[in-house]
Amino acid sequence: MIKVSNHLGTIKISNKYLRDIISDTVESCFGVAGMNCYGAVQGAERVFLHNHLANKGVIIRHKDNQLSVDLHITVTYGINVSAVTNSIIHKVQFVLSNQAGIDVSEINVFIDEVIENN
Repeated sequence: MIKVSNHLGTIKISNKYLRDIISDTVESCFGVAGMNCYGAVQGAERVFLHNHLANKGVIIRHKDNQLSVDLHITVTYGINVSAVTNSIIHKVQFVLSNQAGIDVSEINVFIDEVIENN
């Protein structure tokens, strides 16, 4: 849970909401083929619950009013990886600032897989 305070009061934003926003934003970017599960918790949820995780591959850390986001993605073969990652970073920063009023201190994009688009 992230708390944002201003002159009107305090707003609490759940991590699930932020992961959903981020996941939707990343998957809509050109060249992104999908998001990848990362870590033991996301892997176990996928195996044991047999469901598609809408927010897989999104890790959010919040410390001292600083938000840090890690993204694990699959990209399409033949695209400019640098352009895709820069696009993702800028889009995620914009969407979080615009929709949630949160500034992000760091966004890390990890390319876990490259697949050929058929």
